[in-house]
Amino acid sequence: MPSVRPVTPTEPEQVPGLPRAVVLLGSAAAVVVVVAGMQFASWLLAPVFLAMVVVIAVSPIPHWLRRKGWPEWLATTVLVILVYATIAVLVLVMVISIASLASLLPTYADRANDIIENVADTLARFGVGPDEIRQAAGSLDWNKLAELAESVLGAVSSLATNLVFLLSLLLFLSFETRTVGVRRARIHADRPSMDDALEGFVHNTRRYLVVSTVFGFIVAVLDVIGLWILGIPLAGLWGLLAFLTNYIPSVGFIIGLVPPAVLGLLEGGWGLMIAVIAVYGVLNFVLQSVVQPRFVGDAVGLSSTVTFLSLILWSWILGPIGAILAVPLTLLVKAVLVDTDPRAAWVDAMIGSVPRGEKKERGRYRRAVYAALARRRRGHAVS
Repeated sequence: MPSVRPVTPTEPEQVPGLPRAVVLLGSAAAVVVVVAGMQFASWLLAPVFLAMVVVIAVSPIPHWLRRKGWPEWLATTVLVILVYATIAVLVLVMVISIASLASLLPTYADRANDIIENVADTLARFGVGPDEIRQAAGSLDWNKLAELAESVLGAVSSLATNLVFLLSLLLFLSFETRTVGVRRARIHADRPSMDDALEGFVHNTRRYLVVSTVFGFIVAVLDVIGLWILGIPLAGLWGLLAFLTNYIPSVGFIIGLVPPAVLGLLEGGWGLMIAVIAVYGVLNFVLQSVVQPRFVGDAVGLSSTVTFLSLILWSWILGPIGAILAVPLTLLVKAVLVDTDPRAAWVDAMIGSVPRGEKKERGRYRRAVYAALARRRRGHAVS
């Protein structure tokens, strides 16, 4: 009978590799280079991302029309017209509003100078140097606010080239929506995880836009009513500003508050300014900073801290458009880098929001653990 030699376990082959610290430093350096490159190319990336998000938001409409039996070319045409009409109305309202503001500001020049003088006198009573205060106050020319508004209006008019580029992108992306199904099938055949991640990105982006649009519309209507009751000029403009800044996470209501508050000070003094702040504090802060983030977190799966940090990062990279698109862009990065890799589930646990049902389950588990520890301590005390 042949003898069987015992099989000696072989040591696992050592795969040479770089130390973990070197890998981390190299990855951090690569992230810095990519972010710096994106900031350098923000003039191109900002309209591209904006066009992408706009098309994602309205693309369900042609799909719904095709399911109703509309021809594909007609459904796509409706999509293009809808996108162009939205952009045209928004630009028209902004131009008219800025022009109205430019004509209104010079009427408050004398009132603004009186307020500055009163503030200077009040500060002088508390020992602040009156000469320095009056010198600083005298150097302020409030008529320049009108010039600033006119320059902003001119800047909006000078965006014709960028607007044409944006409209061209919207046109091409709108036509590309017809082939999304074929492209997704190809991606799924090669990388199913990537297809699932991109589908989740599109779904979460639409949910975020729906939540932000609904809350923004409610806040804008309430703000216009409140400012109209208080007698603040251009209440419709400030309502539009509140609606647009609602897409800026966490601090959007502060940006929308400053112009009507200052105008309230110029129109009716400190009392009217405090009333405007109170109205915005009750409406905008409660809805935008307390209620809405909970719905946004549940809708897109991002924690409030990550949402706020994404606002700072994308604002630095892409400017104002980055602030508005902070959440969709973070969802895109999460889909490409985290959702496609099962090994990165811990990252999702770190940056994601906790669903309400899971919060309740964790709360019951935590209370059970605390109760067990309490019983153990009582048992030790008795013994």
